[in-house]
Amino acid sequence: MLQHKDHFHGSDLEKIETIYHINKEDIVSFSANVNPLGISFALRNTLAENLDAITTYPDREYKALRACIARYTDSQIENIIVGNGSTELISLFIQTQRPKKAMILGPTYSEYEREVSLEGGTVNYYPLKEKDGFSLNTEDFCSHLNDSLDLLILCNPNNPTSTAINRTQMRRILDTCLQYGIFVMVDETYAEFAPKEERVTSIPLTNNYNNLIILRGTSKFFAAPGLRLGYAVTGNRDVCKAINTRKNPWTINSLAEIAGRLMFQDQEYIAQTAHLISGERARIFEELSSWDTVKVYRPFANFILMRILKEDVTSDQLFDHCIRQCMMIRDCSTFPFLDDKYVRFCMMKPEQNDRLLEAFKELLG
Repeated sequence: MLQHKDHFHGSDLEKIETIYHINKEDIVSFSANVNPLGISFALRNTLAENLDAITTYPDREYKALRACIARYTDSQIENIIVGNGSTELISLFIQTQRPKKAMILGPTYSEYEREVSLEGGTVNYYPLKEKDGFSLNTEDFCSHLNDSLDLLILCNPNNPTSTAINRTQMRRILDTCLQYGIFVMVDETYAEFAPKEERVTSIPLTNNYNNLIILRGTSKFFAAPGLRLGYAVTGNRDVCKAINTRKNPWTINSLAEIAGRLMFQDQEYIAQTAHLISGERARIFEELSSWDTVKVYRPFANFILMRILKEDVTSDQLFDHCIRQCMMIRDCSTFPFLDDKYVRFCMMKPEQNDRLLEAFKELLG
């Protein structure tokens, strides 16, 4: 197993508060990758009006919620599994599959490796290459797949690189995995932020491939990490049955169930988010691409991976410089295959993004 150093997660504001003596309410988190719009006005009102829902159990099968998700993703209700955040579903899926050997595209989220290891499996990493801009070389990648593997885990768009695999590439990968009997788990936490989501999401492929499961949540795009609402889409009914059999009942509370039925239909909020993120992502990427002290990689998610080219500045120093101005970025030296020259930051509101760019300029020149 790769060794992962301690780091500040986007939710670790209490740690920051203690170490830096900054009130957590004053910190702008460019590390959490959460939609800066916050929850929608419609959702806020709906939750307030339905507080009494916590006095009753939700529908054990969550039929209305799953129907909303099916319409949102253009899939079938029978293919939808809901859970207490995508984290629960990642864990449940790996528990049911119990892979002996998995391959993970890296650098990426460390929880995948942890879950495989907890079930007694081992992990191989296929590293994305900096010289390729951290984009996947599909043919080379497929040449590394073989029948010793049980599971392939992909994050698409990938965290922290913000690069993406398109649907044509995914078909090539899935065909190769079918040949070797490999199941594919794709974490699409950030797919809705992609410039053209329809080119990135693999949900339509669940109708054609029975070795595929897609995982999503509401933490990032819908700005509701505390709601703990996630879902999976798979055309493999045996996998659906296995996960639902293992899953505890009522893991989604009544308010989260109500929220889910509203947020997936909130077209105004979805459009506002797309407009804000796409505009700020393009603006900031263009600005930083003109600097000779950093290198940025073309982003598909709501965050950007940045490499520091200035020799006397490290990721830890840039993190420290920004947090002292109440702005928290992600030091990426803790990710596999990255070093102390990489940081990640997400798109916030324009005036907040301008503040961060000014802080970068102060240290990077």
